Amino acid sequence: MLLQTVQQHILEEQRRHHPQASGEFSWLLSGITLATKIIAAQVRRAGISADVLGATDNENVQGEVQQKLDVIANQVLMKFLGNRGNVAIMASEEDDDPVVVERDRKHGKHVVVFDPLDGSSNIDVNVSVGTIFSILKREPDPTGTRDIMSDVLQPGYRQIAAGYVVYGSSTMLVYTAGNGVAGFTLDPSIGAYLLSHEKITMPECGKQYSCNEANYDSFPDEYKEYLSILRSGKTGRTYSSRYIGSLVADFHRMLLKGGVFIYPPTKSHSTGKLRLLYEANPIAMLAEQAGGMATDGRKRILEIQPTTLHQRTPLVVGSREEMALLAKIMQ
Repeated sequence: MLLQTVQQHILEEQRRHHPQASGEFSWLLSGITLATKIIAAQVRRAGISADVLGATDNENVQGEVQQKLDVIANQVLMKFLGNRGNVAIMASEEDDDPVVVERDRKHGKHVVVFDPLDGSSNIDVNVSVGTIFSILKREPDPTGTRDIMSDVLQPGYRQIAAGYVVYGSSTMLVYTAGNGVAGFTLDPSIGAYLLSHEKITMPECGKQYSCNEANYDSFPDEYKEYLSILRSGKTGRTYSSRYIGSLVADFHRMLLKGGVFIYPPTKSHSTGKLRLLYEANPIAMLAEQAGGMATDGRKRILEIQPTTLHQRTPLVVGSREEMALLAKIMQ
């Protein structure tokens, strides 16, 4: 049986759900898929090439030491998205400010925000990393004078697509355009992403939770109570703790197997640590499209109005039963 490529799938979805679409969206997505194939190849070389392994002498706007692959991944995505012809603005975890594509500033219909290499500190120890992206619609700006940030700082419910690529034992692209979630595995023999998970649905409940328990003492009391219930078996299930430290890898497991990922506020990060625009929002959209839920502990992630590009947030995302239990405790 011939497997459908990601480009074929996108075009079919456009014909089915958006017959008036011009094909610009599929052209944009092809820029992301091309870029991530190059990033995947660089990740595979990390153990044998000093050019891609290790840290640089620089820090990003988050105050985090940039890995060489952070810089490479960022440059590749900027290049391929900037050449699409329909992207007006790009914003990355690695850059202080959004990047305007001057050629397309007036009429470009999309804004793309992304974390080029999530979990990059794990590269040196050969642990899965990923790329996360969010695509937002933008009205044309004929005069080219509109405030750039007004186009970027949109709440998550206005995303028209979101996804991630996980670079692990295989390279897999997971994305949604608002009509469910599909997964594609990169076949290196032909260089194409092929449909491997047609309609991903998160289980109603799971048997795993994922959080950095080294920070347990600084968690708010509600989260301590929540974890205590999960550990005790009071839900009728025995939970295992699984934590990788790469958001893409941790969420990917929850998406397929159910459970809950927990990144609460702590004493050192009272407003949370994960970035709203290019980490929490795309993950939340994927979770909801797959039947799960995502909150900051109290409020739906997709309803939060961002105020700054690198705004941080707590994030709890997972299966409906685990999320309902958290909501009950928070009340």
